[in-house]
Amino acid sequence: MLTPLLTLAAAATPAAPAASPADLAAIEATCFDYVDGQLEGDPERVKRALHPDLAKRRVLGDTPDERLGLQRMSRGELVDLTKRGALKTPKAEWNRSCRILDVAGDAAAVRVETPWFVDYFHMGKFGERWVIVNAMWHMKPREAAR
Repeated sequence: MLTPLLTLAAAATPAAPAASPADLAAIEATCFDYVDGQLEGDPERVKRALHPDLAKRRVLGDTPDERLGLQRMSRGELVDLTKRGALKTPKAEWNRSCRILDVAGDAAAVRVETPWFVDYFHMGKFGERWVIVNAMWHMKPREAAR
């Protein structure tokens, strides 16, 4: 009984409008500004991909100081890490991907992966420019990164 109701509900839900090729290209370009900028050690490239009020977080779990702990990072902190070359990597060793998961109007969800981390982005369109507003990242175990 439940399955037919779920099928009817899914059929009644309108599909999100498809993003334009220009928006898809701009979203992908922003993703690569973020990840390639870090791999190149180019803080200006990273900065232009990020909203000034970026919320970047990683799940820590329960810690002595916080229940449901999160590691938090601002735009300034991420740009500073890039200036210091925290992820600078020779181009021959780059292995990264950007996959657009969904676009609805001026909002998009994106998955970025390198050998070291996975990021999930919420991106927003401001005028014709797409920027990363929120990022949740997962650090891969060291043996997976090798």
